[in-house]
Amino acid sequence: MNYKTIDSPVSCSFIEKRSEFIGYLCPVKTNEQAVDFINKIKSEHRKAKHNVYAYILRNNNIIRYSDDGEPQGTAGVPVLDVLQKQGLTDVCCVVTRYFGGILLGGGGLVRAYSHSASLAVSQSRIMNMFSCYSVKLTMDYDLYGKVSYVLPEFETKQTGSDFGNKVILNLNVKDELYDSFIKKLTDITNGKIVIEKLEELYDDFSEMK
Repeated sequence: MNYKTIDSPVSCSFIEKRSEFIGYLCPVKTNEQAVDFINKIKSEHRKAKHNVYAYILRNNNIIRYSDDGEPQGTAGVPVLDVLQKQGLTDVCCVVTRYFGGILLGGGGLVRAYSHSASLAVSQSRIMNMFSCYSVKLTMDYDLYGKVSYVLPEFETKQTGSDFGNKVILNLNVKDELYDSFIKKLTDITNGKIVIEKLEELYDDFSEMK
């Protein structure tokens, strides 16, 4: 099963009727990491009127949000809604607001907090993470051409290589394609290739065509 997350923290800001909204988005994997990030932003903006947040975690399907003093439903939920509509998980978004003296109203707040979260997402590099197997291929040089030709067909991601006495390729292969990939390699090499399944993991295939 695949999921989408971001690769590194980002931030952005904009002004709405003299109120400054600063959006922060950070990758997190645990409840503790999310809380630490929220507290870090709060400590950096002690004078801010509000530090609204929302986060989503794959582990235990945790979803949390807070309006942090804004009218109920006008802040935390809109931020969470942006994350969910983008299909993101293992992320925490905090939106800091410095009040500018002009009330925005319920609809204005929803739009402002949604916009801040959307800006942060747009600044992020989104990773498309797939469950995959780490595979080591060992072959003679006369097989390398055949093997390299079929790798794109299975969207493999090369993680290493060694061209010594034999050709050694380290690849990540999506688990859903693994069986057909192994069958294809075995067929085109007449079983002369050595295939080692090393481990199961998640990797980013967002750059794959």
